[in-house]
Amino acid sequence: MMKYKGYAGEVTYDAEGHIFHGEVLGLKDIITFQGTTVDELEEAFKGSIDDYLNWCKERGETPEKAFSGNIRVRLSSDLHAKLAQAAVIQGISLNSLIINKLQKN
Repeated sequence: MMKYKGYAGEVTYDAEGHIFHGEVLGLKDIITFQGTTVDELEEAFKGSIDDYLNWCKERGETPEKAFSGNIRVRLSSDLHAKLAQAAVIQGISLNSLIINKLQKN
C-alpha cells in the first residue's frame, strides 16, 4: 500500500509485461499509475495525485478524499438499543463504543 497526501494506492505486478500497475483507492474518479521500478512507481503515484489535485483546482472543484472517516451502518433496532445501553453504562458515546469495538478486531 502506498500513501501520499491522504490518498492510498494499491499496486499489482504484471510479470509478463515486467511493469507495476497501481490505482488510487476509494475514489469515484479513477487515478492510475505505473512504473518499471519502485522509484518510477513512487514518482508516478505522487505525480498522479498532484495532477489530480491540480486538475480539481483548475476546475474549481473540491478533490475527493478517499476515506472521509464517516460511514453509515444499518443495525437492527435491538442491536442499536443494546449498544446504546452499553455506551451509557461505560459513560462514553455510542460512536466511541463502536470505534473501540472495531479497533479490537
